[in-house]
Amino acid sequence: MFCVAGGVTAAAGMLLAPERAWANLLLAAYYLLGLGLAGAFFVALQYMTGAGWSAAFRRVPEAMTAVLPYGAAAIVIVLLFQPSLYSWTRHGSGAEEPFLWFKRFWLNRPFFLVRAAIYLALWIWFAHKLVGASRRQDEDGDLVHTSRNIRTSAIFLVVFALTVWLASYDWIMSLEPEWYSTIFGIYNFAGLVLSGLAVINIVAVGLERRGVLRGFLTAEHLHDLGKLLFAFSTFWMYIWFSQYMLIWYANIPEESAYFVKRLQGFWEPLFILNVLLNWVVPFVVLLHVPAKRSPGMLLKISWVILVGRWVDLYLMVMPPFAGKNPVFGIWEVGTMLGAAGVFFLTLIRALSEAPVVPLRDPYLAESLHYHT
Repeated sequence: MFCVAGGVTAAAGMLLAPERAWANLLLAAYYLLGLGLAGAFFVALQYMTGAGWSAAFRRVPEAMTAVLPYGAAAIVIVLLFQPSLYSWTRHGSGAEEPFLWFKRFWLNRPFFLVRAAIYLALWIWFAHKLVGASRRQDEDGDLVHTSRNIRTSAIFLVVFALTVWLASYDWIMSLEPEWYSTIFGIYNFAGLVLSGLAVINIVAVGLERRGVLRGFLTAEHLHDLGKLLFAFSTFWMYIWFSQYMLIWYANIPEESAYFVKRLQGFWEPLFILNVLLNWVVPFVVLLHVPAKRSPGMLLKISWVILVGRWVDLYLMVMPPFAGKNPVFGIWEVGTMLGAAGVFFLTLIRALSEAPVVPLRDPYLAESLHYHT
């Protein structure tokens, strides 16, 4: 139902409020891609570090990668059919500055589209390789699949770092081409992983409560997932503060204009809410060990973080299109619900395609006896 509502809203928005509708589609597509990439990153990191603790619920981040083609399709539609979202396609890439020649080279529409195609193809291919090998491991129990995934993960993590960094510059930062931040890519990485960990928590706890992961997901697993959530929330805040503080302190007009716009009118409460949802609330609650081991508390904090991720992306994407004050109505709600529907339907279908617990995984025994 949410998918249909989102599709109808998006279609109507293209006719009635095209600028807002297309900007919201970009936001939703980037959100979906981030969740899929977070799943692939988590899986690759576990293989690369030889971590066995997560094997019991590894099917959850694997299933998250199934949303990548849908996010890719949405971002391709935006880039192909609404290039005017990016002002540099109409007015050039910025005012006079020492490196204007490089902006003109980089913000070139054909090159821009080729880069996007490369990012998306690499992400989908690597995710397919990682998940496919994991499922074949379940079918024949051959350890060669795990060895291949370790090698694939090593390459993917390098590719992931470079492409996520560049994609955030291309698709989000270039919405305001006069502004730049050297740590914008790291900031996006922090938000991407934080929201992905929130989804892993929500789905893993949900599966345990339904009995699917009962006996496999323990309080020790939850404790470590809670610690990761706490750590990446704090890392997100560290990068947020580093970006804001340095730009505020230097007070260079072409840099500070970005934050001045987001601290005017009703943008300011959203600016503060972003920090509250993504760091203050998770930090205060998860500082205590019992909260990290409580399924109910992890669920609540994870939902708070997912809402915070939307607010964070809204502040990145919408100010150039919404004017002096933020707007929130049917186009935002409908697109957001549609994206949520696509994600969770895709996730459920992916989870149904393979055993929820990888019974032939060589790390499963370690995971089941974790901290015992």
